[in-house]
Amino acid sequence: MNFDSRGIPGVSVVTTGFTDAVETQSKALGFDPAILYVPHPIQNRTADELKKIADDAAEKALSMLTAPQ
Repeated sequence: MNFDSRGIPGVSVVTTGFTDAVETQSKALGFDPAILYVPHPIQNRTADELKKIADDAAEKALSMLTAPQ
């Protein structure tokens, strides 16, 4: 939120397990952040699984960061 208020684009990467929490917090703050959801859970993933998740998310994250506001 701080970056956005300073005109610096940002995107939060959040696992799908926290969808409700993100929506509730965003609504409470009156802020509509750029959110990129990735599969949940993360903590028990192998290095190869994490690499695939990151690879799958990278292009979307870059697209969100460079989209006109």
